[in-house]
Amino acid sequence: MTYRTTLSINGKTHSVNVDSRTTLLDLLRHNLDLTGTKKGCDHGQCGACTILVNGQRINSCLTLACMHDGDEITTIEGLGTPDEMSALQKAFIKHDGFQCGYCTAGQICSATAMLEEAKAGWPSNVSASLQGDMALSDAEISERMSGNLCRCSAYTGIVISIKDAAQETNQ
Repeated sequence: MTYRTTLSINGKTHSVNVDSRTTLLDLLRHNLDLTGTKKGCDHGQCGACTILVNGQRINSCLTLACMHDGDEITTIEGLGTPDEMSALQKAFIKHDGFQCGYCTAGQICSATAMLEEAKAGWPSNVSASLQGDMALSDAEISERMSGNLCRCSAYTGIVISIKDAAQETNQ
């Protein structure tokens, strides 16, 4: 069965007829040619497909496109361009926060939301307190990013990149 679904993706409205079984990841990649979001494990375990839906990070391989009718979706393509990169994109380049690059889009999307969560005072399992300022130590960043795997083990560069971007955006 197909459904007419209207999504706002990276600030543009897309109205598509999509099979009710189509994941949001497959819609982005195959129907809309937004190939920055990667399919890693297809089971929600690696985070390569992380995008933002209404400002919250999700694994796009685990949700159906028709469930997001009317939602605001941001992919890596919506976070910046080669000429106008986001602070995180610049930091990933500056600090070698990637090697093969396959997980990088998911890492950056996840880190974008993670910085907002920390800024809003959301605690993690390693936070010193359940309220107040959330200091972004290496352990704090690692815990908050634990749903995003890097098979090349570029974690040191990823953590440094996130710290740098957080300082630049006055986190």
